Amino acid sequence: MSIKPIEISGGESVYCINEAQMKKALDMANENPESSERIKNCLNMIDRDLSRNEQAALAFVIVDHLLKSN
Repeated sequence: MSIKPIEISGGESVYCINEAQMKKALDMANENPESSERIKNCLNMIDRDLSRNEQAALAFVIVDHLLKSN
């Protein structure tokens, strides 16, 4: 029995990411000597182990988790 994938596209916007936040995140992921390798390793694992839809779901869950953890 095959499980039908859940589509997560569409709907109203909930969270906004501004350009400055995106630039800082990309700098941290690509340039920061302490964080860059860890982030790239995680991304490689996610690319290898999760479908595109699962990756998107994980991104949303991480943002939600961060908002609720403070």
